[in-house]
Amino acid sequence: MRILGCVALCAILGGCASVTRGTTETISVASTPSGAEATISGLEAPTICTTPCAFVAKRNADITVTVAKEGYETQIVPLTKDIPAAGAAGFAGNVLAGGLIGMGVDAATGAATDHKPNPVIVTLQPHNVAPAPHPVRRRKPAPAPEAGT
Repeated sequence: MRILGCVALCAILGGCASVTRGTTETISVASTPSGAEATISGLEAPTICTTPCAFVAKRNADITVTVAKEGYETQIVPLTKDIPAAGAAGFAGNVLAGGLIGMGVDAATGAATDHKPNPVIVTLQPHNVAPAPHPVRRRKPAPAPEAGT
């Protein structure tokens, strides 16, 4: 009976990190200068926002943020997934409460992970603009020597 109760509890909770941290996180994007267009790929739906902005992503998503603004070089920032101390503690809590089912749920949902960097901060570089060419000055030809001198 006790084992059946533990299995039912695991199924309801779904995993410690899933319960304590959730399966989504908010990621902020900022740029210098502000007002750039941030395109976020790797989400269920294509997302575009104007910096500074934020979006919600699943913790297990493979995310890339592309920041573009007219007159500046486009920056592409791939986000990595990292297990912070809070995520590791939640995942380890499965040993006490969630067992293998909880660990499996946490691993599948990425509940124990955070995306890095967060916030995404980008400094945009102006396009290399070639300097305007200087006008070519032509020298006047030297006067021809006078005949008989």
